[in-house]
Amino acid sequence: MDNFKQGYSIKDRQFWVIVTSLGLASVFVFAAMYSVQPLLPFFTEQFQISVSYASMSMSMTTLSVIFGLIVLGFLSDRHGRLVFIRFSIILTVLPFLFMPLTDSFFIIVVLRFIQGFAIAGVPAAALAYISEEIDHKSMGIATSLYISCNALGGTIGRLVMGYVTERFSWEMAFSALAILGIIIFAIVWLLLPKSRNFAMNERTIQKDLQGFWFHLKNPNLLKLFGLGIILQVSFTGVWSFIPYHLTEPPFSLSLKTISFIFLAYSVGIVGSPIASALAGKIGIHIVRTLGVFLLVIGILCTLSGSLFVIVVGLCMACLGFFSAHALTSSTVSRTATYQKGSASSLYLVSYYIGVACGSTLFSPIWSFFQWTGIVTIAAILPIIYILFLNRTLQKQA
Repeated sequence: MDNFKQGYSIKDRQFWVIVTSLGLASVFVFAAMYSVQPLLPFFTEQFQISVSYASMSMSMTTLSVIFGLIVLGFLSDRHGRLVFIRFSIILTVLPFLFMPLTDSFFIIVVLRFIQGFAIAGVPAAALAYISEEIDHKSMGIATSLYISCNALGGTIGRLVMGYVTERFSWEMAFSALAILGIIIFAIVWLLLPKSRNFAMNERTIQKDLQGFWFHLKNPNLLKLFGLGIILQVSFTGVWSFIPYHLTEPPFSLSLKTISFIFLAYSVGIVGSPIASALAGKIGIHIVRTLGVFLLVIGILCTLSGSLFVIVVGLCMACLGFFSAHALTSSTVSRTATYQKGSASSLYLVSYYIGVACGSTLFSPIWSFFQWTGIVTIAAILPIIYILFLNRTLQKQA
């Protein structure tokens, strides 16, 4: 590129402006995405609906995120990153303003579907923005901090919604997130620097689609995409139905108390950097496998009758999940030999397919087998898949 400018390094003030702005954007959109998760039992009772119907407030958002990642990823390659990051935030705010005005759960699900598409604008453009504007030596730190904000946003969304709903009302909880989003939108609009090194993608959409098809014919990438789905199916399944489990005897916890248990999710903030550091010393496959086993052990701990053990187990599950997820994501980038960006996009799509499946397909398991059934399936799936993956990798070695 003729007018290419050196990317910002960790020593530059603009580096921290970018990291802070994108971090705040990430915090809000992921808070919005996972905000309804602790409210599923509340929705079931408040609107007199089934567990499966209540879970659609999560799964429909996720399906829309998947669609948005593909569409907005294409568009951001052609029209720039900044516009999609900014408008993703404000368009995510709007459904929160309308949700408190309706008493129809169907309308809430429709608004959540619209919101999901808007949410996708930040993850579709943020990492590309970082790769273009940050010096390659500082890119790893910027990316790790951004991904950590994903976990922080999920924690804040769950905590705010659960606490405010229990203390005041669900309408006020949605309004509180809307206010947070407006504040963050103003900060990002004012602070996030204009792109200096964006180059418009000259490829046709047909060429981009060919790139996707190229990756889908790569068996090694397909296995990694599959791991992303399986990890998220188990992880989301546990977090979607733990509120139902904890509202029942012998725990009988209030929504406010359950919202604080979601703080365990924040342990995932340190999962990515820890996993990356260990992978450099003992190998990425070993650390990823250890992460999966830690996830499974944590899930099994939730069968305990002790609330303390359950919380410890959830912390272990979060640490294991985010460690395995971070290393799987980086392995996708290394494995792809062509259009690495589209390979990463496909992994994100797989990841969110897992979110959708975990929040909806586990509903009949809960209905028939309760928490024991959820834990059994959530623990078995990752173990079987990681053993299969490691066995195929050994054969190729």
